[in-house]
Amino acid sequence: MKKLLVVCFAMCMLASVAAVSQDSMGNDSMKSDKAAAPINVVGKISADGTTFVGDKDGKTWTIVNPDAVKGHEGHHVVLNAHVYPDKMQVHVMSLKMAKDKSMSNM
Repeated sequence: MKKLLVVCFAMCMLASVAAVSQDSMGNDSMKSDKAAAPINVVGKISADGTTFVGDKDGKTWTIVNPDAVKGHEGHHVVLNAHVYPDKMQVHVMSLKMAKDKSMSNM
C-alpha cells in the first residue's frame, strides 16, 4: 500500500513539473509589446512634455517616459525613439534640437 502511495505521489510531482515547464515556455506575451529598433522622428514636444506631434503626418504620440524630454517642452526636436504605432506611443532614447524650419527654406 505504501509503495502505491509513493508511486502516485511521484507521478503527481512529475506531472506538475511538466505542466509548469510548458507554461513558462509559452508565456511570451511581452514580445508583442516590443518595438523594432529606435528610429529618428522630427516634430514638436507639447508644452507639458507628455506628447509629441510629428512633422511628417501631424499625428500626436504619447511620450512613455516624459522625464527624457524635460527641458525641451515646446521645442522642435529630433527624437531617437522606439515607436509603438498600435498604442500611439513613443519611448524616447535620446533627442536633439531640430533645425529651424524657416531657416532651411532660404
